Amino acid sequence: MSSDYAKQLGAKLRAIRTQQGLSLHGVEEKSQGRWKAVVVGSYERGDRAVTVQRLAELAEFYGVPVQELLPGGTPGGAAEPPPRLVLDLERLTQVPSEKAGPLQRYAATIQSQRGDYNGKVLSIRQDDLRTLAVIYDQSPSILTEQLISWGVLNPDARRAVREEDAG
Repeated sequence: MSSDYAKQLGAKLRAIRTQQGLSLHGVEEKSQGRWKAVVVGSYERGDRAVTVQRLAELAEFYGVPVQELLPGGTPGGAAEPPPRLVLDLERLTQVPSEKAGPLQRYAATIQSQRGDYNGKVLSIRQDDLRTLAVIYDQSPSILTEQLISWGVLNPDARRAVREEDAG
């Protein structure tokens, strides 16, 4: 595994872990010692190669498809893709339903269509965000700020929305 690829893979692993609000020690605790903090940290830094089997097991532990952990794009310095729009479904359940009801129903529909019931996170597309903005009668950038303030959307989503507005 090339050093660049290992570092990109590690960055994806770290992003998923932090989206789930876990520290390295939190991973070790939640996995009851199956995943040692020092090992996961070395994967994230790209210092240690991860086997396909271990990557699949780690994806299952995080409740995400393996593809979500793999670096995307093309090698050779291609433009970095915009950050993924990932809803934190666990945080969404904590937002009062009078505010989050439309988003909860929309997310449930996407989960049903995809057959994706992991219940922790849900990736949405730019088109989904635009549709939700219409439902909430707000611009996508205003809705993004609202979702970030609720703790439902990662602050990196601001960059995705800015790139969309500039495009």
